[in-house]
Amino acid sequence: MFCVKVNVRGSVGCFEFPYKVGIVGFMAYPSTNYSTTEAFRELFSDPFFELVEYSFLEEEEWRKVKEVVNKSKKEISLALQPFTLSKEGDISSLNEEVRAKAVEEIKRRIRISAERNIRTVGLTSGQDPGEGKRREAVAQLVKSLNEICEYAEKYKTFVLLEIFDRSYDKKLLMGPIGEAKEVVEEVRKSYENIGILWDLSHAPMLNESPSVLLNYKEVVSHIHVGCTKRVNEGMKDWHPSFYREGAINDVESVVELLEVLNKINYRGALSFEVKPEEGQHPQEAINVSKGVLVTAFLKYLEKNMK
Repeated sequence: MFCVKVNVRGSVGCFEFPYKVGIVGFMAYPSTNYSTTEAFRELFSDPFFELVEYSFLEEEEWRKVKEVVNKSKKEISLALQPFTLSKEGDISSLNEEVRAKAVEEIKRRIRISAERNIRTVGLTSGQDPGEGKRREAVAQLVKSLNEICEYAEKYKTFVLLEIFDRSYDKKLLMGPIGEAKEVVEEVRKSYENIGILWDLSHAPMLNESPSVLLNYKEVVSHIHVGCTKRVNEGMKDWHPSFYREGAINDVESVVELLEVLNKINYRGALSFEVKPEEGQHPQEAINVSKGVLVTAFLKYLEKNMK
């Protein structure tokens, strides 16, 4: 956590940021340019972050980094989004064989991760099949999440369903937060270890803003902070860092997010999800994100302490 100093009417106070701050590691250090060992060494030595989200590592890769993880005492979360965004990882597939195999692979990764003391897993729905088959796909998603949550419960693991855009880029089944809430509430009839992961960078593509969270405080369990990118073809889920050309989200949207999180008494974490663009070093994207959060928190405090 970090603190900021605020001067209000001559009185100076130091205020601690109220939420755990994390970062999506595999996005900040793309594997095409940086090794897993290099990424972990940088991320787990950074005192600004208390949580690192990373994609699943098989045993050979895990052996290279587990000492770094254990020494840091930071929390690590399993990010299965890269898998569930793939065709073979589609847990809402109308092809039962594909769906079942995806669930079994997720269970395997949850078990191995729990043995590594990783107790949170993020995942997504699959592709939106279109309005005509959407109800059937939602039923498949609920079926998968029930199976996953039942298995995860044995390992004291919490499941986060991340929602994406449906119209612009990824075009996933989930989707608008209202529909995701219905899915989560259906699963919660049997299993409590599930919530929604809401991403600030996906909000413009869903025609949502942080204020939408006021109506869904019971199901929002984690937050990603980043930017949508606007290009000639429309909006893209490319996660540029703040202030880059085409980046839609800005400091004021983070201020709004902090205001809403305070109103709903949010107690989860905020993780930055930013990806360096061509010619940009990961540390530049990361440092810009830190500056945005500190500035947004300062603006939030000054606005609410007048």
